[in-house]
Amino acid sequence: MSQNISCPACSKPLTPMTFQNVTVDVCQNGCGGVWLDAHEFKKVDEQHEQDGDILARVTLGKDVEKAPHAKRKCPKCPNMIMLRRFESPLKQVYVDECPKCAGIWLDAGELLVIRSQYKTEDERKAAASRYFDGLFGGQMATERAKTTNDTAKSQNFARALRFICPSYYLPRKQKGGAF
Repeated sequence: MSQNISCPACSKPLTPMTFQNVTVDVCQNGCGGVWLDAHEFKKVDEQHEQDGDILARVTLGKDVEKAPHAKRKCPKCPNMIMLRRFESPLKQVYVDECPKCAGIWLDAGELLVIRSQYKTEDERKAAASRYFDGLFGGQMATERAKTTNDTAKSQNFARALRFICPSYYLPRKQKGGAF
């Protein structure tokens, strides 16, 4: 929970709201954004989490000006510019995250979109895995094949050494060996 912090999107004061197990800061009657301290996002990002349903419906003010794609400063860390990233592989929602305190800023309506994408964290992880495989699957398979090939070459070389070198040069084969 924060005291006297301003909205990074429209500069209005943020209002703390407490639900069953989490306190967040919302831009009530302003732009409708939500500030979530580190780890609070995971408590509201899935459909079955009741707190998130309430947060997704924050009251918007009239005639609030905000720059949707402007760089935003963290409301908790003075002079820290938040990083903008996609929240999921579906690339429907950008979130702003502070690299220092790990807090997350969500603009009005973004939480509803996030909650509608996946029912559980397992679904989200499976989607991320599929996305990663689509981007890098071919390259990873090539690298695994190289590694397997290199391992086989190393094993063949080690077998050849067994026949060339007497056993007293091999590690742990005889008392007083070289290794």
